[in-house]
Amino acid sequence: MGITLSPDYIPSEDEEFMNPQQLEYFRQMLLNWRAELVHEAGETLSDLNEGNLQQPDMADRASLETDHQLVLRTRDRERKLISKIDSALNRIEDGSYGYCQETDEPISLKRLMARPIADLSLEAQERHERLERTHRDD
Repeated sequence: MGITLSPDYIPSEDEEFMNPQQLEYFRQMLLNWRAELVHEAGETLSDLNEGNLQQPDMADRASLETDHQLVLRTRDRERKLISKIDSALNRIEDGSYGYCQETDEPISLKRLMARPIADLSLEAQERHERLERTHRDD
């Protein structure tokens, strides 16, 4: 995007919503988060490759297998998270980032700071979760 942010920049409600500085702030936040997840995934792969499941003690082997399953489940969640980060980065590129995909209303900066991959406003997300619970109970 070619925008340089000052190191202490934080988006504010006082400025125009999703101005170039805000977009760059969230883009950098998402790229850093993504890089961190990819790095951790690489470390996990090397750790799993180095790990030896051929433990002589069955209890040790079972414990190690359980640990590996937990790590793999966590990495699978992170893989899905990377997909959501990529989707948010695409929304920055196409100009729809920061706006609710259901209502086209702005998503609050507070919500985006807490969950930069958010694609629904808080109200739309709550409505979505209520409907999900209702259908799950059927």
